[in-house]
Parts: sequence; structure tokens; C-alpha cells
Amino acid sequence: MSSQVDEPSKTVRIGVDVGGPATQGTNTDAVAINPSQQSEPGRGVLAHHKTPTTPDVTAGIEAAVRTVLEKSHLAADAIASVTVGTTHFINAVVEQDARRLRRVAILRLSRSFLREIPPFSEFPPALTKIIKGYVGYCDGGLHIDGSEEAPIVESQVVERCREIRSLGLTAVVVVGAFSPIDEVFHQEDRVRDIVLREMPPGTDVVVSHEVANIGLLERENASILNAAILQYARRTVRGFRRAMKALDLHCPLFLTQNDGTLLDAAAAAKIPIRTFNSGATNSMRGAAYLAGHDAQVSSAIVADIGGTTTDVGVLLPSGLPRQASAYVTVGGVRVNYSMPHLHSIGLGGGSIVRQAEDGKVTVGPGSVGHYLTREALAFSGKVVTASDIAVAAGRVKMGTSEVNLDPNLIRDAEEQIKKLLEGVVDLIKTSPEPLPVLLVGGGAVLSPSSLEGALELRLPPFHDVANAVGAAISNVGGTVDVIQSVADQSIKEAVERAKAMAIQRAVDAGAERDSVRIAEEESYPVTYVANKLRTVVKAIGKLDINLKTEPLTEEDFVDEMTEEESEVAKDFSVVVVEEPEPVDPVTYRPKVARNGTTGILEWHINETDINYLADGCYVLGCAGGGSPAASRIQLRDMLRAGHTMRVIDTSSLDPKAVVYWGGHMGSPATSNERLQSIETVYAFRALMEYRREESFDAVVSLEIGGANGLEPFLWQTTLAIHCPNELVPCAIDSGDGKTILMVRAPDDEIVDRALRASCSEMGSRVGMASCPTTAEKVGKFAVLKTVSLAWRIGRCIARAEATNTLSTVAESIVQEAGGVKSAKILFRGKIVAVERRLFKGHSLGSITIAGLSTSEEENSSAGPQGFMPAVKTGGTLMIPFKNENLFAEHTAEDGTTKTIVASVPDLICVLDTSSGRNLGVPEFKYGFRVTVLGITCSPRWTETPAGLMIGGPRAFGYDMDYQPIGEYVEPRSVIEEFAPAI
Repeated sequence: MSSQVDEPSKTVRIGVDVGGPATQGTNTDAVAINPSQQSEPGRGVLAHHKTPTTPDVTAGIEAAVRTVLEKSHLAADAIASVTVGTTHFINAVVEQDARRLRRVAILRLSRSFLREIPPFSEFPPALTKIIKGYVGYCDGGLHIDGSEEAPIVESQVVERCREIRSLGLTAVVVVGAFSPIDEVFHQEDRVRDIVLREMPPGTDVVVSHEVANIGLLERENASILNAAILQYARRTVRGFRRAMKALDLHCPLFLTQNDGTLLDAAAAAKIPIRTFNSGATNSMRGAAYLAGHDAQVSSAIVADIGGTTTDVGVLLPSGLPRQASAYVTVGGVRVNYSMPHLHSIGLGGGSIVRQAEDGKVTVGPGSVGHYLTREALAFSGKVVTASDIAVAAGRVKMGTSEVNLDPNLIRDAEEQIKKLLEGVVDLIKTSPEPLPVLLVGGGAVLSPSSLEGALELRLPPFHDVANAVGAAISNVGGTVDVIQSVADQSIKEAVERAKAMAIQRAVDAGAERDSVRIAEEESYPVTYVANKLRTVVKAIGKLDINLKTEPLTEEDFVDEMTEEESEVAKDFSVVVVEEPEPVDPVTYRPKVARNGTTGILEWHINETDINYLADGCYVLGCAGGGSPAASRIQLRDMLRAGHTMRVIDTSSLDPKAVVYWGGHMGSPATSNERLQSIETVYAFRALMEYRREESFDAVVSLEIGGANGLEPFLWQTTLAIHCPNELVPCAIDSGDGKTILMVRAPDDEIVDRALRASCSEMGSRVGMASCPTTAEKVGKFAVLKTVSLAWRIGRCIARAEATNTLSTVAESIVQEAGGVKSAKILFRGKIVAVERRLFKGHSLGSITIAGLSTSEEENSSAGPQGFMPAVKTGGTLMIPFKNENLFAEHTAEDGTTKTIVASVPDLICVLDTSSGRNLGVPEFKYGFRVTVLGITCSPRWTETPAGLMIGGPRAFGYDMDYQPIGEYVEPRSVIEEFAPAI
């Protein structure tokens, strides 16, 4: 397509989308577009060009852009900007390409924390071998309230630099606890200045607060990947600049970010990780532009149908895609930057169509991929593909050969394609109401004329280059993620301050101030911390085409790589690091053995058990308790260091045996930054010292839910109900040298209040050791065999993953939790509202879940366990939460009939239907498809009035009576089941 423009206009923008390497058969697309002409039939697209991606990507970009300039007869001085979307940088990580990745040194800033969970803890071994260069620690770090944990000590940083220099490393990451909220001390920046002074010229220093937000381990991971590819990023951007110079283009060069906004070339060369996954976002925004869809009027579903897969996402009224959960995985590494929430299925133009002997027709997921033009019937090949079905049906012209197929095969294949698309559209929706569906990509012609659940289908012009269009029309953005005190300002004032910061950041990034608007805003209190509000705001605006950017010179991108190195010169000689064979959860048996000295049966915990326990404990946390992820890593590393962990049955102990118990108190948000530490161990030591005890016989956890479920292996409870006024003496420790002993108290309530107040002053997270008890009391009053239950729930999730039966993981968990007599699937649906607010300085909130139709429920629950109907269907389910889920109230479709289907102390668990794993309060997010489970609580909570007074609905301020879900069934003991034969 070409179009003559009478007068050059500075509003013309060029967009380029570079696919993966040529061996994957992807394309480089380029468009020249004038956004001011969007309302015209041609949508302002002046020219477009699609060409296979070549090994020399720079030459490919130059050729594609030159073609669109020639087609549109545009002069170079008519171009306002060039924007490139590329998979270059993510490919370097995913492919573990040692030639493109550098070894990295990490400096962590914290005087007392961050040692137990080291960097690279969850990197794939092969990637660790390539990247890991050095790990060092310096004093520093902040508390959750923004105060300093410890000041920077320059001499420590200088010594670490000496050690890094001796290793010849030239890439350094600086990461400090709570650095994203450091507005006063600027610790990471100060350390960066020292490192740049002490290290050789040309050293790269990445400070983590410029890369990602709260969540230290994930922010550090993203910073490490960013530092590892910096050298390659500079070289790549230099290539893009070289292409522009060859085309005589002197306009600004931008790269697209993962969230759909622009990053100028200089910034992209410094923070390339922000461009990792921009392709899907470009396609979605390009689809809305080409279809003339006003996202601010309504959301829309975008289906990008390629050669092998179909990616489906939702474009929100903000004009940006709905984002995935807080943490995503890149190349096996968890990071916390923005990425679009997508569902993908194996349907594309190259999908293979097969007909079984019984006549059943299937489409995909197998595909001929980039060999379509060789293998498909339309190109004189021998494989029936989805493209051949479209050609035979007369819906598209393609290839060089006529395609004649059995009409029944065409009909059945089209029906399968329709079902596949309807299924993925339903998965991505968040409510039963139909939404417009925009079709883009080279395989968009495969779609039928209508889909159930779609308000309408739109196939816009230039749909096959929507990704390049999305790049060309990208806006400029500014994002803030800040924790503020609302003790001395109102919530509204705090939110307005965050908005102003985001707007200014957008302007600083190149947006026209008058065009900037708030696209996304979310505020919620910090759990367990009084008067703290976390606000995340994104502002977007139009690119200021008159922006004067600093010209980039060749010197800006000089590094030790030679110009002669080509993209095909990858280093495949790196020694492969063999990873251990995965354990089969279907056949796995835990190790239970009899102690040769005592004769007691002992369950010897290994890494597989720890993984199962972590997943199971989080489910039993009922959205609270904090994520066990860091505890799992700590315990795994202790096992690898040769330590042993044993579980025994309470009945094996002498009735007078001394049992210590405790766990963590405080905010999970604190542990997200300080990671897992040994505060509980310190608290135990302090209490033992006070009691003049040298040892004890066993430990039991404060609770099985969340991270506390794993604490005993390092070292609110029913004991408080049945053994009142026995909490003291007790101890709490903050892990950084502060310990408090409480030795006398008139009642348990004042102990709880005093310890919580002290916890807040000690950094909002402490380890606690309560007054030891006896094995006799544990056996009488504690909830028993919960470790076994957590293990079994975790094994359910692992088995579902291994056998592709995640759709029925809830049914499996119900069986392990005592069957339908004790546990129930309460509801299935999608989260359509999340509310978080402060009440008297503390966090409260709720989620609302819209129900699935009966057919949707049955379709989502087919498997070997069979379909288990939910207690309630249709309508909505509202679940209030404080520290964890409090009750579940169903509202029927008539909007007035309300029923309480479960309440504390019964367990209410919200599972992510797609993964089978628990969602904690921090992970509750609009759009997640969830399954709500209810598990009957132990009679330890209900057999005395005190239990319901402490753990029932009225304890949380709700005037309702507790009604049990079912009858309690004691979990099956792992020790008894897997004990060796006598």
C-alpha cells in the first residue's frame, strides 16, 4: 500500500516491530503513520512493509524503513520519531547466550538482613553460571517507614570495589532494602557514586530502584538481568542509530516498553529490561487504533493470531493492556515489572489439521510454523493447515496452489477453530457481558464471523502490521510506587501527591504536559502497619514532537565488542549445567524411618517436601500469613548445606517434654524487602537465656498458614484458648539487635497489644517465642497433623501440574482435606472488584467474585476427579479480609438474596484457577479467575466459647453466628501412611 502526501508533516511517525531470530521465521514490520488522520479510511497509515527478520537486524530495520519511506514518498525531515519494538534483549536471556551476557557483581545494602536468601537463589543453574560474578554486603537499608536501618559506610563500599576489581568485573548491581521509597537518604545513588569513582572507567552500575518496585528479590533479579545485557543493549541501540543515520533521519529514536509507553534510546540503553515484552502490548494498542476503538468508552478483547499461537488480552479503559500479576517469570527468573496479562493457545495459520479414524477433527496445537510456505497445501505442500481451511472455504486467497478439501472436513475444522477462540475469549473475560473482539495478526483471517461472548468482531485494516502501528503511536508514561504516612495527611492528599509525581515523571520523559492524564491508580494500606498507604500511579500523555533530545554519538555506545561481531556468531560452547531430574509427584514417597536410638518414627524432610509444604501452607493461610517463598529458599539451602529436618507425631513425645512455639509477627510487606531472616531463632535464644534452658524437645508453629507454617523447621493459636494466661514469659526480636522480653501480664489480650505495638516500633516485623508448653498440652489443645495436610495440598498442586489436570486441583484438595463431608468448593468465578482501605489506621478490604454459568463451571472442571458442583453458582461472592479471609457472602442473581456460605474460624481459601495455587491478600487482582474453597476448622476452635470469642466472626466486628461448613475430619498422617513395614 502506498499513499502520496502533498506536504511533509512533522506528525508522521515510523513504527518498527522486530521479531525474533530468522530461524524462528518471524518478521520485521514497519509502518509510516500520521496519527492525526486516524479518522480517515486509511487510519493515517501512509505505507507499511513486512519482511522476514534477518540475522543482521540493523540491515533488516534499515531496509524495512527505507521501503516505507519510498512507498509513501516521505522526505526524511518529515519524520517526527522512529519507535522500535524488539525482542532482542529478552532473547539473550531466554537463549542463555553467553556472548551477549556479562558476569555481574551484586552489592546488597543492609546491616542486619538479606544474608539468608542470597542473590541468584532461584535462577536456572545454567544462567547463574553465565552471570554470577560476585556477591557482597554493606551497611545500609531502610525500614518500611522510610527511616534508615543503618547509614552507608563508605569504607565498606571501597573494600567491596577492591574485591570486584580483582575479579575483572565491569557490571555492578546495587540493591538496598526499601530503596524504591528512599526519598531522603538516596542510599543506592550514593553507593553508585562511590563505585563509579573506585572502579575502572566504563564500569556499569545499575541501581535497583530505577529498574523495578517493592519486592527486593524480584527487583534484584530484574536489575541483575538488566546489568547482564547492558553491553549488548548499547550495541543494539547503536545499530538502530546507525540505521537511522544511513536513512538520513535526525528525529528522536524510541523503544517501546512492556507497558505500552515509550523509552528514549538513551534510557533504553541503560534500562533495556523495560523493553523485554513490549510486542504483545504493541499489537493490542495497534489493534485499538486501527479499529477506531475508544478504550475509554469500553474495554475490548484483542486476539493476535500468528503463525503458531493466538495471544489474547484485554485493553482497559486506560488504553493500556490489563497487566499480569505482580510477579512474572522471564527465562526462569521471577521479576516484578509490568507485563500484559495474556492467554495463549496453539492456534495459528500454520496449525496442523488432523482427522482421526473415528472422523474427529483437531486443529493444532502442532504447527508447521515458519515452514508454512513450504508445507501447506496452498503452497504445494502436503500438510493440511488452518490456512488451507480458510483458503478452501473461500475466505482468503493465499499461496500458489488451489486447495480442494472435503466440505465436512472444512466444516468440522472451522467449528474447532471457533471453539478454540471462544474458549480463550471466555478465559480472558472478567464478566459475563460480551465485549468487542479486535482481530489482528497474519492469521486473523482464520476467525469465524461471530464468536459466543463477543459483542462484535472487528478485523481492522492493516491488521497484519498492528504491532508496528502500536509502536508508532505509543504514548509517554510516568509511574510511581510509593509508601506514604497518612498519620499527618489525609489519604486523598497522599494520593494526589503520588499523582503529581507520576505526571511530572511523564513530562520529564517527553510527554506534552497538557495531554497527560492518570491512566491507572491503585491505593491500598500496608498490611499490619498502622497509617501507611501504598499508592501506585501511572500517568500517560502524547509525545511532545518538539522535544529536543540530546543527540547520541558513536562514543555514547563504545564498548569492547567489535563491529565485526554478527548476530549469528553465538557462543554455543558454554558448558551445559545439568539440572536434577524432576521428581514425579505421582510416584514420590517421602522418607519416614525409625530412629535407631529412640525407636520413634521420623519424617525426614527433603527439598520436594519443602516445595509441597510451601504451597500447602500458603493455601491454609487463607490469603494471610505472608508468602512462604523466601522461607522455602532458606530451608532448601539449609538442606543443601547438609542440615537435617525431622517431623514427628506429638504422641511420640513424653507428655512432659518441653515444646517451644512461635513464629513471625508483623507485615508481610516488610519481609518482601528484608527477605527471610532468623528473628524467630533470636527470640527463642533470648527466651531460653531468660529461662536458663539449654535445650528443648520439639517446636511447633504459631500457625500452619503462610510463612509461619515453615518456621518450626528453622528452628493466634488454640493454646491461647485452652491454656489462657500462659503466653508469658515471651520474647520478640527484630533481627537487628533489638529484643524485648515480657515476663508478666494480667491477661493474654494485653500481651498481644503490647507485642504488636512493640513490633511496629521495631520495623514492623519480629520473630516471637512464646512461653514453652508441654507435649501433653500440645496433644490436647493444638490442631494436629496440619503439616501432613499442608504437604498433601502441595502434592495435589504438583500432581495437577505434572498431569495437566489443574482444572480439577480444587477437587483433589477437597478429597485430601477430608472429602465433601469436611471441605467444599464454595464458588467459581472471576474477581471483578478489589477494595482496600484504612480503618482506624489498619488495613481492611474485600474482593467481589462474579460467578460462572453452569456450562462454564462444567467446562472448567472436567478431569479424572470429576466435576464437583460448587455450593453457590451465579450471582456474586463477596469476601472481606483483614489479615486473612473472614467470611464469604453470596448474593443471588436477583441482587437481593444474600447468604453467608462460610466464616471464620472455618478456612476460606481463594485459588488461582489457572495455576492451582493460593492467592494471598497482596495478589488479589481484578480479572483473576478463581476457585474458592472452604475447609471445616478443628473443633479446638469451637468446643469452648472462648474459641469463637477469639476466632469467630464477632471477634472481627461482624454480628453473625458461626455456621460450620461441615464436619471436621482429622488429616491423614504422612508419618503413619509412609511408615516402613515392621
